[in-house]
Amino acid sequence: MKILIAEFAVGTDIEKSLIPEGAAMLKTLAESFVRAGHEVYYPSAGTEIGAGTSFKSTAENFRQVVEKEAKKCDAGLLIAPDGMLPELNRILEENSVNLGCSPESAACCADKVLCTKVLKKAGVKAPEIAEWAEKGKKYVIKPRFGCGAEATSLVMDFEKTEAFIANDCIASEYIEGKHLSVSLIAGEKPLPLTVNRQFIEFGEKKDGAGENSEKTGISGIKYNGSLTPYPTPRKEELYETAISSVKCLGCFGYVGVDIVLSDIPYVVDVNPRPTASLFGISRVMKEEIGELLLRNRFGKLPDSVRIEGEYHFSKDMLGELFGRN
Repeated sequence: MKILIAEFAVGTDIEKSLIPEGAAMLKTLAESFVRAGHEVYYPSAGTEIGAGTSFKSTAENFRQVVEKEAKKCDAGLLIAPDGMLPELNRILEENSVNLGCSPESAACCADKVLCTKVLKKAGVKAPEIAEWAEKGKKYVIKPRFGCGAEATSLVMDFEKTEAFIANDCIASEYIEGKHLSVSLIAGEKPLPLTVNRQFIEFGEKKDGAGENSEKTGISGIKYNGSLTPYPTPRKEELYETAISSVKCLGCFGYVGVDIVLSDIPYVVDVNPRPTASLFGISRVMKEEIGELLLRNRFGKLPDSVRIEGEYHFSKDMLGELFGRN
């Protein structure tokens, strides 16, 4: 089969800081499909991954290139910022077979307010979203529509929190616990792959006036890689939480469910697309992720996957492997 894999950072070169993660996911998927005997094509604004066949794209024509090339392929997969994913998946679905989430499901996951309502209605625990700040509480501030920890902050000053809420962001209650994720393939019968430990760093964050976090009460939140798999006696509980999440949101294909494990699991984000954890998973999972994605759409998934060993990576490691001068 001819497979299109379109990764936004590699295909547009807009956010150079995101290229290492994007290239890592893209290369992992491309190599897997190629090992399984398929042809892979991907748009690139300059980054080459050493697998599959690239074709030229830019930030200005990325959508048009995806539409044009999708017509030539039997199936495709999109990796893009949450806010753009619904439109890009619609373009893919109209021109090929989409191995990922539907536009409707992607749109629901992208809207953190709507996503939280759907999860809670289904009985899945998620942090409460505050309409106004309460003094003495900590809040996680992030864009209502967005992805990645780079635009996320921990706010300990209730007046600052209120200012953020008024600026197209949401404030959700801060949950103390282990930062984990569950990677799974969603479909008729969801298939859990691994539980991953996410390394989240809290550090000083400056505001526009250059004040430090001690004065502003604002700490930056930064994702710095993961450990796969993460051994925990609560694995089945985490799997059940992730499966319930993707079912109520109508997800399909590879999904990463971000969870803070406290007394119970709290779902903090649902990513309806390949995530950076896939880079580690491919090094410990015996099955080919490419074949699993195709079987999810065209056939039947196995009951489980075989995991051997563990793998830890950091963002610095990805930068060294996939950075571009």
